[in-house]
Amino acid sequence: MAVKLGIVLLAIFFFYIILNIPISISLGLSTLTTMILFGLPVDMYASIVFAGISKITLLAIPFFIFSGIVMDKSGISRRIVQFVSLLVGPIPGGLAIVSIIVVMFWGALSGSGPATVAALGCILIPAMADAGYDKGFAAACIAASSATAVIIPPSINLVVYGSIAGESIGTLFIAGIIPGIFMGLCFILYAVIYSLKHNVRGGAFGTAREIWVAFKEAFWGLLTPVIILGGIYGGVFTPTEAAVVAGVYSLLIGLFVYKDFNVKSIVDIAADAGVSSASIMIIIANASALTYLITAEGIATTVSSSLINGVGNKALIILFMLICLLIAGFFIDAISIEYIFIPLFLPVVNALELHPIWFGVIISMSVAIGFSTPPVAVNLYPACRIANISLATISKAIVGFLIAGVIALLIVAFIPEIILWLPKILGLIR
Repeated sequence: MAVKLGIVLLAIFFFYIILNIPISISLGLSTLTTMILFGLPVDMYASIVFAGISKITLLAIPFFIFSGIVMDKSGISRRIVQFVSLLVGPIPGGLAIVSIIVVMFWGALSGSGPATVAALGCILIPAMADAGYDKGFAAACIAASSATAVIIPPSINLVVYGSIAGESIGTLFIAGIIPGIFMGLCFILYAVIYSLKHNVRGGAFGTAREIWVAFKEAFWGLLTPVIILGGIYGGVFTPTEAAVVAGVYSLLIGLFVYKDFNVKSIVDIAADAGVSSASIMIIIANASALTYLITAEGIATTVSSSLINGVGNKALIILFMLICLLIAGFFIDAISIEYIFIPLFLPVVNALELHPIWFGVIISMSVAIGFSTPPVAVNLYPACRIANISLATISKAIVGFLIAGVIALLIVAFIPEIILWLPKILGLIR
């Protein structure tokens, strides 16, 4: 029964996607259709959806989005780019390295990949093109590295994972730091190799005075992650409260320190944040019903027992899960992937005595790669618009970054201590 229901559920879901129905709606429709076909009580759908979104941890999402938009409007990105550029200097691929570092830092402010592309692409892609980089490579560099936003805290995807799996969001944030930086370093290595091959050099080192001036300009922006993460791990506030603190802090910086926008702009910023948050919450609402069906009808248990008894080998099971997540990234958005695959694979993770925190970071790294794989590729489309290039052009240029990302994912997946070391050092897990 469970196997049949699961096959029908996924078949209907992909059928609706083929019909070009938005994923958020397809999730709900496929769940309702399956419930009707199998005679399950449809009247419980509304209560399941409401229960899925009525979690206080999910309040972090709109506030982190709001904070990221405010940071964009306040001109922090421009100041950070200037500061990092003076530090990197003439290293081969200097501007590409600067771009990746700044994008990773910005991802730690916004928690969203597409938002990071939109915020920084307008500055960095033209700058890289002027410095001699191919436009396709420049756009691919920003698109790929922006995906680290869902790994490096505060990450919206880690918030969602914690909400679904019942794990500590604070611990997930700590666990995501090293893997996120590691993936960024893999992107930097590829960028250096590309730059050496195409003879693209960096600029000049800044003088001590220039660096100091640039640091002072960027200081308030650089302080943001310190306040957010320091407050969480210092026990001052919870991750949800940290999102509110981030929003208020970013407003104060924008209005009274950098003064790049005024009070009237707050209405537009709040509207943008509201639209972005609403689109995410619609997905979460409908996906939570699908997740309930997968769990309550025994589909997750069946998948778990089939994998463990049928495959047996731990490494092969991990590899199978990674392949499923990467393939899903071609067709499904990140949050939908989490709601579909967490209930399916989390029992497998527990049965193999792997840590749920490990799996949270692994699934975030997997969906991060999916941000740059067509046709969904939510990071590629804004990068294409900014660079004024076709999807085909950026899709060719992104291949090297995708390979670097997959290598990072495999290394982290098969060496769990890369994820778990920092939480263990801090006494957050055993």
